[in-house]
Amino acid sequence: MKKTLLAAGLGLGLALTGVAQAKTLVFCSEGSPEGFNPALYSSGTTFDASSQTIYNRIVQFETGTTKVIPGLAESWSASADGLEYTFNLRKGVKFHTTDNFTPTRDFNADDILFTYNRMWKEDHPYHDVGGEYLYFGWMDMGSLLKSIDKIDDYTVKFTLTRPESPFVSNLAMDFASVLSAEYADNLAAAGRKDDIDHKPVGTGPFVLQSYIKDAFIRYTAHDDYWDGRSNIDKLVFAITVDNSVRYQKLKAGECHVMPYPNPADLAAMEADPDINLMRQEGLNVGYLAFNTEKPPFDQKIVRQALNIAIDKQAILDVVFEGAGSIAKNPIPPTMWSYNDAVVDYAYDPAKAKAMLDLAGVSGLKTNIWAMPVQRPYNPNARRMAELIQADWAKVGVDAEIVTYEWGEYLQRSRDGEHDTMLLGWTGDNGDPDNFMYVLLGCEAATSGGNRARWCNKPFDYLLRQAKQKTDQAERTELYEMAQEIFKDEAPWVTIAHSIVFKPVRKEVTGFIVHPLGSHIFYDGVDLK
Repeated sequence: MKKTLLAAGLGLGLALTGVAQAKTLVFCSEGSPEGFNPALYSSGTTFDASSQTIYNRIVQFETGTTKVIPGLAESWSASADGLEYTFNLRKGVKFHTTDNFTPTRDFNADDILFTYNRMWKEDHPYHDVGGEYLYFGWMDMGSLLKSIDKIDDYTVKFTLTRPESPFVSNLAMDFASVLSAEYADNLAAAGRKDDIDHKPVGTGPFVLQSYIKDAFIRYTAHDDYWDGRSNIDKLVFAITVDNSVRYQKLKAGECHVMPYPNPADLAAMEADPDINLMRQEGLNVGYLAFNTEKPPFDQKIVRQALNIAIDKQAILDVVFEGAGSIAKNPIPPTMWSYNDAVVDYAYDPAKAKAMLDLAGVSGLKTNIWAMPVQRPYNPNARRMAELIQADWAKVGVDAEIVTYEWGEYLQRSRDGEHDTMLLGWTGDNGDPDNFMYVLLGCEAATSGGNRARWCNKPFDYLLRQAKQKTDQAERTELYEMAQEIFKDEAPWVTIAHSIVFKPVRKEVTGFIVHPLGSHIFYDGVDLK
């Protein structure tokens, strides 16, 4: 019998339908990770391959919800003024043993201090290793932290400069994954500091065994995992960029789970008795950002006109095949504080052309950057860009479509090289702050999370006020006002909120579609 392509390519030595001594789950992932330290990156592709497999955080999100539950901390408490958070750490947590490292101690407070001080302190011996700490910068964590103190080996206290309502939720995010201070010391002594981000050591449910870019990632179960050994013995990420090819592999039994299916394939998946097509309304938004530092996108009237020139219903019909809803706000309608009273820009090419004429803009040549990968908020960025290109041509705008490899795309756009670009966001913690401040705040305009490079002081003031409130009704009122400013200023074209579909083979049990977009293969996932 012919070997499956995946089994041959990865050397698994078995077809997924055959008998095997070890349980091997294969995930047909959509792209290569940028690296293995989630503090340095921002894409879900990287987080799946690192923070959801290799690492843990002080606190974590319950799988399937945005509820914060204990992680490496068993419990925590906050002071009445909201400025001090004390975490009681879990004892007996083992780090991975790898070809590069054999730990001599369990996880303790030193690992928390190493992880956070590396991101925070410019004089930290590892601060300049690896690159920028993206989320840490976008969330303005540097000015938020006053001190991080080790009370004893299993107690850590964070002191803040100001109240921050989503602080504990933020510590459950991927960027806050905890690294080993002992491993870092060993690497520094050996002159191999860079290995910490490429040959990772964590406390998570899976240990990285090998990685070949654009081909596969292999993991094995962490036998001494503090929350109980995984049901899955071996986990393989089979990197498969094309969603049609991923589907063929899923049908053939060459992988068990695939992300971001082609909307045109959903009906066939639904009808296939071997596939369980899971779905959930996505906590996401897909958008086109204008680089507001570049003329003529520094003019509000131009941004408004180009909003009005785009037929978003056509994009929803063609790109999403109706599996979503038109977006008018930067947060999804399922999130608290969503302002439904905001009025979206209606499609009107004649009005858009008149507004461009009024702004003195004619014969505009620009670009539209389109992602090379499928994302939950955009299943086909190239096709979306083509539709926008055609719409803008009707009002006299000549737009070239540009793309790059995914990691390069993200880096170049952080650097502001684009005129306009397609991107999107899946929530990290269920808080509006994670969308609006991280993607649109003034601090993020400097550090790169704000791809519109848009800094509006009244908008930013409202977001900063909302961070410091503990009453959700007060925060809601501030976010509702911020959404009105956002819509008037139009730094983005808000395009769609998608429904997230996850095709999973029937032999997989316990898999849950996570609202924050992560693919989690621990926590009850098994093969029958």
